[in-house]
Amino acid sequence: MTLLIHGTCVAVEGRGALFRGASGSGKSDLALRLIERGAQLVADDQVVIDAGEQGLMAWSEPRLQGKLEVRGIGILDVPSVAAAPLLAIFDLCAPEDVPRLPEAEWSELLPGHKVRVFHLAPFEASAPDKVRLTLAALTQL
Repeated sequence: MTLLIHGTCVAVEGRGALFRGASGSGKSDLALRLIERGAQLVADDQVVIDAGEQGLMAWSEPRLQGKLEVRGIGILDVPSVAAAPLLAIFDLCAPEDVPRLPEAEWSELLPGHKVRVFHLAPFEASAPDKVRLTLAALTQL
């Protein structure tokens, strides 16, 4: 079973982070800032999710692999990987909508496969660092 999600996914040291939000919410912008810090693009705009041996996997449609839409510039080729295990979902929102000390939130994208969900203000300077730290912390659990 596969699922197609409107979002952007990057791999940070092989760990997948999915960004969800409305058009213009900062998904590709945050991905670009992470890529400039060594992450790799998994998929932009259309993320394919399926269940694999390692849990949920995020993939790119082959025709879109390595392509990132950079608002105001166009579609650019960026460092990418074909797939990554999905460790976290970041729902992008305004800074005032980010809970200070959130309760654990989960999303069951596919039956039997839950992923931790976080709310993040993508245009804050620390947003890429928050993604990296979150993925590292989840890996240690």
